[in-house]
Amino acid sequence: MNLFFEESGDFKVGTVLSQAGEAYQVEMPSGKRTKVKVKDVLLQYEKPSAADLLEAAKAVAADVDFEFLWEVAGQDEFGFAELGAEYFGHTPLPSEAAGLILALHGAPIYFYKKGRGRYKAAPEASLRAAQAGIEKKKQQGLIQAGYVDELKANKLPESMRPLVQQLLFKPDKNSIEFKALDAACNELHTTPQRLMLAAGGFGSPKELHMARFLFENFPRGAGFPAVAVPPMPANLPVAEVAAFSIDDVTTTEIDDAFSVVTLADGMVQVGIHIAAPGLGIRPDDAIDKMARTRMSTVYMPGDKITMLPDELVAAFTLAEGKTCPAVSLYATIDPADWSVKSTVTRAELVPIKSNLRNNDLDEVVSEEALAAGSGEYPHKAELAVLWQWALTLEAARMVKREGFGLKPEQNNRVDFNFYVEDDVVTVLRRKRGAPLDKIVAELMIFANSTWGKLMHDSGVPGIYRSQGAGSGAGWAAKMQVRMVTHAAPHQGLGVDQYAWSTSPLRRYTDLVNQWQILACAEHGVTAPLVAPFKPRDANLFAIVSAFDAAYGAYNDHQQNMERYWCLRWLGQQEQRQVEAVVLKDEVLRLADIPLIIRLPGMPQVARGAQVKLDILRWDELDLTIEARLLELPSSTEIAADADLDYEEEEPAAVPADTGEAAATEAVEAEGSVTVVTSEPAAG
Repeated sequence: MNLFFEESGDFKVGTVLSQAGEAYQVEMPSGKRTKVKVKDVLLQYEKPSAADLLEAAKAVAADVDFEFLWEVAGQDEFGFAELGAEYFGHTPLPSEAAGLILALHGAPIYFYKKGRGRYKAAPEASLRAAQAGIEKKKQQGLIQAGYVDELKANKLPESMRPLVQQLLFKPDKNSIEFKALDAACNELHTTPQRLMLAAGGFGSPKELHMARFLFENFPRGAGFPAVAVPPMPANLPVAEVAAFSIDDVTTTEIDDAFSVVTLADGMVQVGIHIAAPGLGIRPDDAIDKMARTRMSTVYMPGDKITMLPDELVAAFTLAEGKTCPAVSLYATIDPADWSVKSTVTRAELVPIKSNLRNNDLDEVVSEEALAAGSGEYPHKAELAVLWQWALTLEAARMVKREGFGLKPEQNNRVDFNFYVEDDVVTVLRRKRGAPLDKIVAELMIFANSTWGKLMHDSGVPGIYRSQGAGSGAGWAAKMQVRMVTHAAPHQGLGVDQYAWSTSPLRRYTDLVNQWQILACAEHGVTAPLVAPFKPRDANLFAIVSAFDAAYGAYNDHQQNMERYWCLRWLGQQEQRQVEAVVLKDEVLRLADIPLIIRLPGMPQVARGAQVKLDILRWDELDLTIEARLLELPSSTEIAADADLDYEEEEPAAVPADTGEAAATEAVEAEGSVTVVTSEPAAG
């Protein structure tokens, strides 16, 4: 006797060897033996053989007319044998009965299973809906197959063009467009990004990198709605100074300027004048909400996304020939020893006489020229005063830094400026510590430290940058910079407190601190009552958290774009054999550009040694590069710009205002190289 039975959701056949109670010992056509319970048996028959029955049943199931079978079944529950008699017009043969079971089981949209061998016809509405769904899937499958064919031919289907960014950066994996892209990538053994580039979804890797950043950080676009420039407070006094700024030639957000006046008693008054958008923008107004959404200007080679609308920047930037609203910090200095006798802060209008550009003056304003008083350049006398004071400020910081247990800052590192025009990149090296850079850096550090102390002494909270064991427990051996809302030492800079306050046009933290500083300057001891942010203000903590997240994302993007432009530079220069400096173990930096390369298996070479590499290939999409070692150094000579304190993490790149940022952010990073990303030319 043979059995047709159900086991683990599958239908099988076998020959009975024996029976014991409610179970059969069965041998299947494969020779395998199994125990089958009586309740699982659907058919008992003598002929044909088990193997032949299964083949015949499959043929019967393939010929079943499901529409007719569904009509015959009616709406009541039925057993397969009952339906078989009506469908075949006679008592079904074993092969017909088995075939009918296979058909019923394989058509779940027509028949619902109700038990072992028992079924019920689906309601007509449910059946038609299921059939429509199947037809829809069939049509979608045809469309998807067409998409796959087009993509494999490096042609982007028109219906996919509006979805390119979503497909790459936040795909709906159930959509036919994503399934088609995924299938085409699998068949071509490539990635969605590469296929989109090949098919014309993006014009270049640069466009793709920018699109990803904007999609994730500016989902509503990087533009601004039209805004009106807010009015300035009435009756601001006009400062009796002729101020000047020092910036890169491409800088348009000019935050800081300086003035020098010799007083009647022989003392020198140095003015540090900071653009004052905080005098026009108020907390929670429309412009403030725009700035708080962005948190910072985004810099990258050849481009930037500003924190404030262009008309606001134009209204507050310290442009040459204008009298601009500013928050001024005046320091009275004794030129005998360059010590600070007093400071005062006030809001005022400041005449800006000049916008000096370090690109034009670096060659003439050298340490030697300043020491000898030689050369002719604008504001020569003022720069000489500022230089002497900057050297004194730096020396005092180094003493303080060493008091914190740190080594003196290195001045042998190299800075790089990126300039991009018509998609052609120029990378220029600049030795850190040039006099103009040092003047700006030291005066900005002085202002940020002084204003941080002013807020602390006034009992007004601010946003501080802190570095050192005193600002948090459990720090790693490498001190990290933290943002806090109370005064705390910045050991890397060698100051007791450091509050970002000198770039309010490009950093939201500086705008917040400017509001607090203005309250301190105007109201003195009553400042805590009128300052926009009160002690332990939850809103202030939220700003710190949001700024950290945004600034980190912007720095990541800036580094990615700098790496992209370094790779572009290699292609433009057709560089294949290049010099590189060993930073640490297998980590090297190219000598002419700030491109970091890891060379696994490299022989042990002293830090700072210069080697020659053969560039094998690079990828502007993945931002990867492959190289091999060609020559080891013939001596132990160390490169002049070697960074012997390189850490594993590459430092955050520094925006275009090369003074404060290049000095302070590089010190915080404690990394291999400062990258100074120049802004695009105005217009």
